[in-house]
This record gives sequence, C-alpha cells and structure tokens, in this order.
Amino acid sequence: MSGVRVMVVDDHPMWREGVARDLAEAGHQVVASCGEGRQAVRVVAAARPDVVVLDLQLPDVSGVEVIRGLRAAWPQVRVLMLSASGEQQGVLDAVKAGATGYLLKSAALAEFLDAVRRTAAGEPVFTPGLAGLVLGEYRRLAAAGGPEPGQDTAPRLTDRETEVLRLVAKGMSYKQIAERLGLSHRTVQNHVQNTLGKLQLHNRVELTRYAIERGLDE
Repeated sequence: MSGVRVMVVDDHPMWREGVARDLAEAGHQVVASCGEGRQAVRVVAAARPDVVVLDLQLPDVSGVEVIRGLRAAWPQVRVLMLSASGEQQGVLDAVKAGATGYLLKSAALAEFLDAVRRTAAGEPVFTPGLAGLVLGEYRRLAAAGGPEPGQDTAPRLTDRETEVLRLVAKGMSYKQIAERLGLSHRTVQNHVQNTLGKLQLHNRVELTRYAIERGLDE
C-alpha cells in the first residue's frame, strides 16, 4: 500500500517535522501535523487520515484520551502509537482504547514506514516483545470473563473465515497466514475484512480479542 494519508501528532516540533518529512519522501501524504491532542481531535474529521501516528505523552491530554476522541470523531481512522515509552500498562491502555499498533521511537526508519503501511491495511503492528504482551493480556481477560456457553449470538462465519480467525488469534501476520493456508495476501485481507464486517468490529486488535475470548487460539 502506498500513498497513505497520515496525521502526525507529537509535541516535539523537530521530531514531528522529521516524521512528516520521512513519510512524504516515502510517498505518503501528510494531511495534518499537530502538537496537542485536543487539536488533533478537532481536525481529524476534516483531514480524513487513514492513519494517525500518535505520541503517548502529550502536554494537554493523554494519548489514550486522544485515541478515544479520534475514533469518536473519525471512526474509520487507525492509530499507530509512536512513543519513547514501552511501559506495559501504557501499551495495554492504548490498545484497549483502540490503537491498532504500538511502535517505539527507537525503531528504524524502514520498520516505521512498514508499520504505517501495515496499520493502514488494518494489521496490528508492535515493536518486538509487545505483541506477546497484548496477546497475553487478552488471554487473561478471556479467562477471567469469557462468554457463557450457549450465549454467543455472533453471526455465523464460513469455515475459511474461522480458519483465518484462528491464525489471527495466534498473532500471525497476513503474510504468514497466506503462506500457511496457500492463499494470496489479498484473499487473506478479504477474509479478515468480511469477518470484521460480520462481527461489527473495527480492526484486527478487536478481532484478536474476540477470537481469544472464544478459545480460537488454542
């Protein structure tokens, strides 16, 4: 995916300008650049970004509050956290609020640009080590309060959609799922998008939690 529409939200002007420059040089369109969270929430609907690259620590409101505000104002937006902090609770709070991915600022440029593309495609992207943390938390929540047997009224999925969903729950990427099942990357994306629509979920992070709650990662 190229030409992703991106909003950059960070309170450090030089860092924000550098990220915007890197994105533009990679062929993406930087539609807005904000130094405060409230400003980002005000302009997101007009800017219509595919992805918001968001710092967790902002001077006016927390990044978690900004995620909620962005999704309320522009529900289809996907949020990639780009933070200097990899503190576990901050990561989990961001994902629970609706962030699609979480990357540390120490990531290499190629890793960051790949994360932007994958976030725009709806794939959860995490700095190595953080994906396991998020999956572990979802499993803990599922064990503490999963749905009662016989009370699941979710729409019926096809066998292939269920198969893909099981692999999503294991934390596999689209590429890995495609290789495992002998499908194209695009076909896997279509199955995931169809499943999201049927279950009325917004992204693969929510889909992963749904699958884990139903024991599909076993």
